[in-house]
Amino acid sequence: MIVMKFGGSSVADAERIRHVASIIQAYKDRQPLVVLSAMGDTTDFLLDAADEAVSGTVDISNVEALHINTAKDLNVNDSEIFCLLEELKTLLTGISMLKELTKRTRDYLVSFGERLSVRMMASYLASQGTPSRFYDAWDAGFLSDSNFMAAELDESVWTSIPLAFKDYTSGSQKEIPIVTGFIAKDVNGYITTLGRGGSDLTATMLGAALKVDEIQTWKDVDGILTTDPRIVKTAHPVEEATYEEAAELAYFGAQVLHPRSMMPCRRTGTPVRVKNSYNITSPGSIIVEKHTKEVSPVRAITAVKGVTLYDIVSTRMLGASGFLAHIFNQFLKWNVSIDVIATSEVSVSLTVNSKKDVDGLVEDLKKVADINVKKGKAIVTIICDVKRSSAILSSCFSALDKEGINVQMISQGASKVNISMLCEETEVHQVVRILHEAFIADALL
Repeated sequence: MIVMKFGGSSVADAERIRHVASIIQAYKDRQPLVVLSAMGDTTDFLLDAADEAVSGTVDISNVEALHINTAKDLNVNDSEIFCLLEELKTLLTGISMLKELTKRTRDYLVSFGERLSVRMMASYLASQGTPSRFYDAWDAGFLSDSNFMAAELDESVWTSIPLAFKDYTSGSQKEIPIVTGFIAKDVNGYITTLGRGGSDLTATMLGAALKVDEIQTWKDVDGILTTDPRIVKTAHPVEEATYEEAAELAYFGAQVLHPRSMMPCRRTGTPVRVKNSYNITSPGSIIVEKHTKEVSPVRAITAVKGVTLYDIVSTRMLGASGFLAHIFNQFLKWNVSIDVIATSEVSVSLTVNSKKDVDGLVEDLKKVADINVKKGKAIVTIICDVKRSSAILSSCFSALDKEGINVQMISQGASKVNISMLCEETEVHQVVRILHEAFIADALL
């Protein structure tokens, strides 16, 4: 048994739905459960419709046109889709009358994207002779807390999900389950959304709870790549990565599963395979708890732009135990997340990747320290075996020095799988190319 997850771009229109359906059919002997996101731009269309409703106008033309035209193109029964569109129109009418959009209502609103998507796919598969059944997440056992827009799954899902699919796992149900990603319901029956990485979390939770052979997440590249192929044309798939390495790659910019979505499969040791929906014969990359074979010291290189560096120095709090606590409390107060940090007794250098207005944060920090804020930076992260950090850093600095690149800050993560460094944003592509050539391209020779 496997779980197959497809994102919004994979089911963006009739042509893509046909293609995804062919992939599902190719794997039907492995007893798949399928998780889908909303079609293409549907979520954006829904949020735009909400903004208009708050202003007094009810208009679902974009959502309606996409789904009705797709249903016609696929020649499928659209009665379920019409019912949901009518429900959506009723909801938007209520929003237009109240002229407000609460978090709870927003979650209800955006849920229509996934609910429409699974109905479309299930109908099309059935029309092609592949029995399928759509599931809204709450019918699949997904219960969450009431933290709307960023809900967390309840511990009970570990038993409710297997119960929901007992007929399928036993073999008595032949229809392939097509499940909504990203959404759930709380104990009061209100629809919630699972926040960042929500659809991936749906897939990994299903796979872990049902103890499947593997969870597949289908993208448009041949797995986890050694770096961004738009920067380095010779970037190639990583055959195997650990959960920890994949989490660091995702955090520092790579298009891999969101770290929170890997928590269920880490708990059960269920492997995750990243596959290419345009190249189904490619084995992709597999994510596991520990490497099963010998691997190179450096696995991948990733980068994040738009980084701001804060150099914080305070001689006034020399040796004071509360200095770091005060600094971090200010970032907590202003809800600004810190990415990379390096410290000494009286100074802290840290980076943030945020577009928020931080004037208030800076003013608070100035009360106890001298602040130097430098924008236009980038973080380059080497996913590697940190046990060999001395040799890796030696080669890294040697390669960068030859090209006149100056590293402005360095941090070796507690995870023991990454080394991050700060450079100018204007140099980031050059840095990635240099390091890829030094560590990965050479390793292939």
